[in-house]
Amino acid sequence: MDNNNWMQQLLMLGIGTTSMMAEKIKEASDKLVKDGKLDPEQAKIVMDDMMQQMKSEQGTWEANMQRQMRNMMQDLGVARQSEVDELRGRIDRLERQVRDLENKLWK
Repeated sequence: MDNNNWMQQLLMLGIGTTSMMAEKIKEASDKLVKDGKLDPEQAKIVMDDMMQQMKSEQGTWEANMQRQMRNMMQDLGVARQSEVDELRGRIDRLERQVRDLENKLWK
């Protein structure tokens, strides 16, 4: 399973949720303007404020999601890329040592 794909899908889910919330907020503010409970300028200010807050919270959400994904992967015992790279290096060194020993035995 591709871990980056999971994270990308979760990120897209967050973006989609944010987009849906923006639409619902816009619909609600349009209804308040239509009902005369809010003037268009106030609606625009409220909408802009909420969008700004959602954007800042999205960054926090993304960072939290990445942290939680790293923790979950660690709990599941999935190796980090740096650990895999280190093991590959160790395997390469061991293979070279085995080849060197085999070459010494055959001489």
